[in-house]
Amino acid sequence: MRNMTEFRFKLYIAGRTHRSERAAWNLRRLCEKELAGRYELVVVDVLERPEEAEEQRILATPTLIKELPPPMRRIIGDLSDAERVLAALDVGGGIPSAGEKYAS
Repeated sequence: MRNMTEFRFKLYIAGRTHRSERAAWNLRRLCEKELAGRYELVVVDVLERPEEAEEQRILATPTLIKELPPPMRRIIGDLSDAERVLAALDVGGGIPSAGEKYAS
């Protein structure tokens, strides 16, 4: 049986803050709408796993990393602008807003 995961994301948060919860909710909602059944999401709390955050060079939270498919992408922010998040992840169109920055 073929693995249906086409997209793999890691969301780095710092504790259970309003901003962290909002980013996780926004991402889950977007993935279910656009990538239902084709994605894997791992949420990493940098307060609980600082070594992983250091290894990935996480300097701000929330930070989303798209691991698959290549190329890898990073987005910093609460992921509230769906069009801009899709564009940053190479899933849809749009441009990044001032509050959400991304880099390859």
